[in-house]
Amino acid sequence: MNLSRRSLLAAGTGAVAATAAASPALAADAGRTARPGGRRLRTGFEQLADDGYGLLDGERVGMVTNPTGVTRDVRHIVDVMHADARVDLVAVFGPEHGFRGTAQAGGSEGRYDDPATGLPVFDTYRKSGQALADIFTEARVDTVVFDIQDAGARFYTYIWTLYDCMVAAELAGKRFVVLDRPNPVSGRSAEGPVLHKEFATFVGREPISQAHGMTVAELARLFNAEFLERPVELETVLMSGWRRDEFYDASGLPWVPPSPNMPTPETALVYPGTCLFEGTNLSEGRGTTRPFELLGAEGIDRGWAEAANELGLPGVHFREAYFAPTFSKFQGKTVGGVQLHVHDREAFDAVATGIGLLVTAKRTWKGFAWRSDHWIDKLTGSTQVRTMIDAGADAEDVVAAWQGELAEFRAVRRRYLAYR
Repeated sequence: MNLSRRSLLAAGTGAVAATAAASPALAADAGRTARPGGRRLRTGFEQLADDGYGLLDGERVGMVTNPTGVTRDVRHIVDVMHADARVDLVAVFGPEHGFRGTAQAGGSEGRYDDPATGLPVFDTYRKSGQALADIFTEARVDTVVFDIQDAGARFYTYIWTLYDCMVAAELAGKRFVVLDRPNPVSGRSAEGPVLHKEFATFVGREPISQAHGMTVAELARLFNAEFLERPVELETVLMSGWRRDEFYDASGLPWVPPSPNMPTPETALVYPGTCLFEGTNLSEGRGTTRPFELLGAEGIDRGWAEAANELGLPGVHFREAYFAPTFSKFQGKTVGGVQLHVHDREAFDAVATGIGLLVTAKRTWKGFAWRSDHWIDKLTGSTQVRTMIDAGADAEDVVAAWQGELAEFRAVRRRYLAYR
């Protein structure tokens, strides 16, 4: 089956996913990487390629992607598309960490020509609005395509690169296409506090929950309908074979670290909660082989792990741990703290766990302090978490305080869910 762009537009944004079962390529692959019930997950890119790139027919294409934009056999999609005469790929746009992923947190790779393809690579990091629209104009693209693996947390910046690129594409008069990939920590539910608009930054532009429980295509639809002042011409190429309750290891897809400190899907599982320690003077495990699973500081002893275990948080145990970060906080020093061991990921709530760890860290270590710039408020989306913990609130009370706003977001979110 070969669907033209015109027929896809007529059928709607879900047309590629809806017709995937009829695809000869899908039928040919059905026996490989089998999943329960004979299902096989196919990413948005696989759906697009199966259709012969009909959605991009006659368009000058620019890709927003990074090392996670790979095929099932780990070829980069830019290399694949560049070699295919059916696609007129003319530019690449890199997010935080860069197109090839060499930059650490808060960095990018700048403007260069990709040695592998000769394509111009433009830097989108910390660019938005008209400045980013001007980059799309300079690149002379007709359609901007987004394909990056997300980690499932509001403060993971790729979803805000998505948002900024959508805004900029509309300003520049470009069409925008999102190729979907799984949420690695499942799409079962939205959890955590909802951003207050006055705390909007690049780690949270709009009022969504801390763990959003959505895929990038679902978020793009939500952004376009709820938050963009002027909606962009948006197409979303959905996956087939993905279920909301599945974690990444059920996908059959290779895991490529979406950033230098997200080495495994297990990192992504804890990240929506333990990334909150970026807002404190404790190490969040950067510079170790288990970032965001190891937390600690000089002077912490086994008392923190004992206090955390006493909370009885579901699905997780805490082990007394000692480590010496090779960079970032406490570089080269031996620190004490905890390691998270998730034993039941179905029951585990990353955000509630992060709050429990903050509360117990403050109570058991006299050296505990928030970062002086109150970065914690940017991560949680308001002053509420910080001020309640400072006032001595229990973890349960902090979590209870955001439930009203979370319920409102869940109702909005529900309208944009594309998978069961």
